[in-house]
Amino acid sequence: MPVSIRPLGKKHDRAAFSCGVEALDKYLRVQAGQDQRKGLARVFVAEAQERGTVAGFYTLSTISVDVGALPAELSERIPYSDVPAALIGRLAVDRRYQGQRLGEHLLIDALKRIVDISQTMAILAVVVDAKEGAVSFYRKYGFIPFPNRPDRLFLPVATARKLF
Repeated sequence: MPVSIRPLGKKHDRAAFSCGVEALDKYLRVQAGQDQRKGLARVFVAEAQERGTVAGFYTLSTISVDVGALPAELSERIPYSDVPAALIGRLAVDRRYQGQRLGEHLLIDALKRIVDISQTMAILAVVVDAKEGAVSFYRKYGFIPFPNRPDRLFLPVATARKLF
């Protein structure tokens, strides 16, 4: 399915987006633009061939991760209490486009952007807070659950870098 992924803009029809998870739909309709203007998140949309149609979206922001929350094989080598990470805060696909691997396309685009910026800014890992039912999606791409929080997963940037 041909889509282009670009930053959320005023021309994008957010009201028509429906992924089946009300919290994600509401976020795109109500909060996404505000978060972007305030510098709290960058929102990227998969624009379908019909200009302005949002087929899917994801958000990126930074996060600090407590080293103690990481598995011992990673944390024992880090001499700091917190480490920098990138957060894919939300990722959703409109119902009309589900089942066409658009979620995978969005995830790969997000990882590519994170890998690229990690050449300029230190980022140890990519973190996601998986909505109900999405943990298996992220696990399929190598994300590892945090030991004490199975709905929060991470992927070392060094692992993501190998994809590109």
